[in-house]
Amino acid sequence: MNLRLSLYELAARHRLDAGASARLLDLAGFGREPAALRPLAVRGVAVLAAALGGFGLILWVAANWAVFGRFGRFGLLIGAVVAMGLGAALRPRLRAPLALLAFLVTGGVFAYFGQTYQTGADPWQLFALWAVLGLPLALGVRSDVLWAPWALVAGSALSLWLYAYNGHSWWRGGAVGVHLLSWLLWLALAAALSAPLRRWSGAGPWSARLTVTLATAAITAGALVGLFDDAPLLYLLGLIALGAAAALFATPRAFDVYCVSAAGLGLNLLLVCGLARLLLDGGGEVGGLLVLGIAAALLLAATVAAILALIRRHAQGEQA
Repeated sequence: MNLRLSLYELAARHRLDAGASARLLDLAGFGREPAALRPLAVRGVAVLAAALGGFGLILWVAANWAVFGRFGRFGLLIGAVVAMGLGAALRPRLRAPLALLAFLVTGGVFAYFGQTYQTGADPWQLFALWAVLGLPLALGVRSDVLWAPWALVAGSALSLWLYAYNGHSWWRGGAVGVHLLSWLLWLALAAALSAPLRRWSGAGPWSARLTVTLATAAITAGALVGLFDDAPLLYLLGLIALGAAAALFATPRAFDVYCVSAAGLGLNLLLVCGLARLLLDGGGEVGGLLVLGIAAALLLAATVAAILALIRRHAQGEQA
């Protein structure tokens, strides 16, 4: 329930005048700035400045490409990484934004290296190396400011790896083993950033939720490819993978309502699409669509009821 509306209802019930109503709102904290707003705003601006600074440095090097020699470009980028890393080590209050800037410029170093020497490496290898080298930095900073972009880089490496080893296509269901290994790595990444391992990783809820969102999208897309590309095993494995993710985040230690909801949405989509193919392939489009609509509504209602039951159980566990 909205707290402000509750206070208005309380004031109306007790017939408070304007002064008493204003005093009630002031006691509830509506008349002053929230205590956490200023630190959060300063941190957000610092992180935004770091992200824009890293992007700007890479664009500046690109704009002055002819001015610097090969070693000058490398020296500038590597010097920026070292300077930001030292700043993060020596200035604890600026550690997260400076480390983010160092991580972003590290990606610029790899992009420039791949463009300069044409090593023939697949793009996923550069992203994987970027993620591996950024892992100690993320473990040292222990903040979502770094874990969230790190998860994006690691997820990009997984997606590009799938593309490289699945016949240079994301939309083929033939290479079941490649898809399965990719999904296992996605689930391992989501589990590594989940609450039970937070004491070692330092990752917050936002990086975990971002990873679960990306993992759910990747697994759901791959399973749908299997469904419509005549690879039923891939579809069934996708259902199992999302079921495992939902079971993981439904446990008391790893409970996160967003992550459970994301996995539940993926399961709903796969089950409805599977039922749609089963019904519509058998003919009777009008009757099939009616049955499909009813089944989708019932499935969504059951999922919401299960999530609400998990929320109540988790709240009771915390009170106990």
